[in-house]
Amino acid sequence: MNMQTGGFHAIDIQKWSRAETYNYFTETVNPITYSINVTLDVTILRNTLKKKGIKFFPAYLYLVTGAIGKQQEFRMAFKDDVLGYWDALTPFYPIFHEDDKTITFLWTEYDEGFKIFYKRYMEDIEHHRNNHGIMSSKGTPPPNNYIISCVPWFTFNSLSMNLQGAKKYYAPIFEAGGFAKNNGMTKMPLSITANHATVDGYQIKVFLDELQRTMNHPDEWV
Repeated sequence: MNMQTGGFHAIDIQKWSRAETYNYFTETVNPITYSINVTLDVTILRNTLKKKGIKFFPAYLYLVTGAIGKQQEFRMAFKDDVLGYWDALTPFYPIFHEDDKTITFLWTEYDEGFKIFYKRYMEDIEHHRNNHGIMSSKGTPPPNNYIISCVPWFTFNSLSMNLQGAKKYYAPIFEAGGFAKNNGMTKMPLSITANHATVDGYQIKVFLDELQRTMNHPDEWV
């Protein structure tokens, strides 16, 4: 299923159960963004992908995008000054250039089928990996994009993203770190930055449960 931009659905704030919380964090107090840092067990996922010759990073993009797709709160946005939510989000991620140590942003259309998404990712990398500059030759991402990245050179205990002017920016931001191996297990840190107007701790808990579940059961989607 191609869900590049998907549909956008307006929220009837008068009937929205989260309206009071939303109004509090947008009108009563200044916009509040926060980062939560967790450690994920990627042992099964990494071993399975290695055996099948599949790259880890696109699998990470796929699983995070799929998990946030199950919760409306992560897909909130303003479109034409209307508050609503997207059917799905598009991962917007950096490519690292070894020659000059710079990054270029690229995006790949999400698909519920991993094989389709993986093929799109590999094609995007092949066509645009040699482009330098902040934006790839593929151009600007669709409006339903969200930022997701990884710093593979080191692991971390905590990472905080600081968003300026985040009053109407509700897309989550994800930053993974390098793998840490211990006693036969492989762990990966993940920092999640969210806007408190749309996402509380409970939504992050549900997201993390789903993400860890899919990481533990690659046989369901690979």
